[in-house]
Amino acid sequence: MPASFPAARYRRTRQSAAIRGLVRENTLTTDDLIWPVFVRDGEGVEEPVPSMPGVVRRSVDKIVEAAIEAHALGIPAVCLFPYTDPSLKTEDCAEAWNPDNLSNRAIRAIKAAVPDLLVMTDVALDPYNINGHDGYVVDGEIVNDETVEALVKMTMAQADAGADIIGPSDMMDGRIGAMRSALESAGHKNVMILSYAAKYASAFYGPFRDAVGASGALKGDKKTYQMDPANSDEALRLIERDLNEGADMVMVKPGMPYLDICRRAKDTFGAPTYAYQVSGEYAMIQAAAQNGWLDGEKAMLESLMCFKRAGCDGVLTYFAPAVARILNGR
Repeated sequence: MPASFPAARYRRTRQSAAIRGLVRENTLTTDDLIWPVFVRDGEGVEEPVPSMPGVVRRSVDKIVEAAIEAHALGIPAVCLFPYTDPSLKTEDCAEAWNPDNLSNRAIRAIKAAVPDLLVMTDVALDPYNINGHDGYVVDGEIVNDETVEALVKMTMAQADAGADIIGPSDMMDGRIGAMRSALESAGHKNVMILSYAAKYASAFYGPFRDAVGASGALKGDKKTYQMDPANSDEALRLIERDLNEGADMVMVKPGMPYLDICRRAKDTFGAPTYAYQVSGEYAMIQAAAQNGWLDGEKAMLESLMCFKRAGCDGVLTYFAPAVARILNGR
């Protein structure tokens, strides 16, 4: 048991920046950051996303510039999300595994320009689905097994394009095992899978759906495949399953409202664990800062530190370049 007051004065180790730094339990570095970026057609395009202040959709050439910036800032990875032309959205979602779709062109361009930067991708059908869902819709049902077959084709196209990390965000059953088997069979044995293992049916995704053009297309909701926000034990079962099927890393999404899940996942499995500070979390902080209701920079840094405290090894965050500049003293 610790000594009692006055032998124990806990403020002794808070009295200066030097001692606070010396006893600090968690540290945030650029190595903890994955930067989600949005890619769209065109050339020389940087198109603002109104519901995400400071975030833009970039054409492939501008995505390459962003990747070069990320690498220079010490950010180890970017994650690509496509804004697909509505004319390419279909029932069969065939654009998802087109070798020359937006994501695959961006992967090749980034790896050619910055080969040491890790490129993560998104694996789900919603950017390509005329119905806006992560899986095929048959008679009003989001079907599982047929969707998994499509997701495997999407995975292979991304791996062939040079993706380092595959990010299945679809929440279909059995997709990790199917993807891992296909990757091994095709010789992509070093391609990693960062599974969105515990992805909740959350209200915090709205701005992201605006960014990828899925808001207007979505029919119904995603509650039959994304997790119930009331559940915690289920998240651990899903994480364990995905690790057993071949996921190298796991993710909890959203982030701050689910820090308890991050902590339980890390304590239970000890696997590399990540959180996605999603668009709604980002937009809330930005909106409050723009209205003068809080200090945006301090809130940004505090929000990211809480992920480290909860056991996360890293965070997908739209704040990545801003945080990296602060950490680098720029």
